[in-house]
Amino acid sequence: MINKDIDKEKDEILFLRLQNGEEKAFDSLFLRYYSSLCAYARQFVEYEDGQEIVQDVMVWLWENREMHIADISLKSYLFKAVKNRCLTLNAHYEVRQRVLDRLYADRKWMEDPDFYIVEELSRKIEEALQRLPDSYREAFELNRFQRLTYSEIAARLEVSSKTVDYRIQQALKLLRVELKDYLPILLVLL
Repeated sequence: MINKDIDKEKDEILFLRLQNGEEKAFDSLFLRYYSSLCAYARQFVEYEDGQEIVQDVMVWLWENREMHIADISLKSYLFKAVKNRCLTLNAHYEVRQRVLDRLYADRKWMEDPDFYIVEELSRKIEEALQRLPDSYREAFELNRFQRLTYSEIAARLEVSSKTVDYRIQQALKLLRVELKDYLPILLVLL
């Protein structure tokens, strides 16, 4: 118990220094958590994907160092961020696989399915999702890819179910506009 308290205090001090822009504090946090976050990510994704996710989370931490982490330890925050990004990556892979499965299972709409169309469509969907505001994208992905209910999402994000509903509806509106040229293909596939 004492070691956990000491580790938490070290994290708090390093995080305060990080918030002040000290690169050495960032380096210390990176070295402290990188290998364990990569090992944790390996439970969800391939090792290389996990490394990239952990690096992205750490870069995000540096870029957003002024943020305030309320009522959660830095360690918990980092592990949760890595897990959420791993689950989101898996969800993207699932969408791509569903598109491929549909293409090859139902060739009626196309004589010879072109793999490049699927790749382009998958890329366009991923790009459109990345352009959504973070709050819209997070609610949308938790609902559509992780299959969480509005109330489960509300509890996770600490917002109301109505806020979750609004964010998802806004995400859908934006995605319809972004992907309007691909809607005929999407309707056939999905």
